[in-house]
Amino acid sequence: MEFTKGHGTGNDFVILPDPDGALDLTPGLVAALCDRRRGIGADGVLRVVRSAKHPDSAALAGEAEWFMDYWNADGSYAEMCGNGARVFVRYLLDTGLATPDGATLPVATRSGVVRARVDGDIIAVEMRRPRLYDGSTAALGGLTLAGTAVDVGNPHLVCPLPVGLDLGGLDLTRAPDVDPAVFPAGVNVEFTVPGSPVDGADEHVLMRVYERGSAETLSCGTGTCAVAAVALRDAGRDTGVVAVDVPGGRVTVTVTEDGCWLAGPAVLVATGTITPTALPTARPA
Repeated sequence: MEFTKGHGTGNDFVILPDPDGALDLTPGLVAALCDRRRGIGADGVLRVVRSAKHPDSAALAGEAEWFMDYWNADGSYAEMCGNGARVFVRYLLDTGLATPDGATLPVATRSGVVRARVDGDIIAVEMRRPRLYDGSTAALGGLTLAGTAVDVGNPHLVCPLPVGLDLGGLDLTRAPDVDPAVFPAGVNVEFTVPGSPVDGADEHVLMRVYERGSAETLSCGTGTCAVAAVALRDAGRDTGVVAVDVPGGRVTVTVTEDGCWLAGPAVLVATGTITPTALPTARPA
């Protein structure tokens, strides 16, 4: 089975070319591929399949030729992944499967069609405008932190840390406890502190994230969009540009009246082949 490995600010993915949807992709195989000791290692899997060839995207085939079939590292589905979309677009362009349609390139996802713009090494994807809809809490290591629930096509809980609490000192080796009544399908939890001023940005935020289905990751694209929306709201703004620093680097989020652009580098680092039956957890019972 052919694969490519790529990442966006350290949020890494195994990319599987499967244009006609012929690959028997299972939760066990996904988890085995993402295993960092016995597989390739990644935060998730991006299957590259034509929209018309997958039941989750067939209705979008008239808007976007390619569907980003995204799976979390534990083998569960995800509605959307901002960094994954940027890496997905990099793969389409570098392999010649697509060229930008005028100024943008459409990609189908489980949360709808997103559009990408390419400027050299930087790829920006436009997603839905984050919707702030509730208040809730996350419990972590004896701490109970207040946060804001945000919908970016997938669920997030953004928790700004109280003054004096060290972002780097948080123990994210286990999932934060959240209210299942608010997040029945689980949630990505972001922890933030303000950063120093950055040229060209209205706000600057530092962030760590625990992603459902993947544990702590070096970056989360939709998470940075959720964080940016909360930072702008707390600053009394509806729109603006926010620089978000994650452990894997920096992305820029631009929240507009009707959307949200996530911009940053997307890099392909390796290609190769792997034998699925050599992955212990992927072997049939």
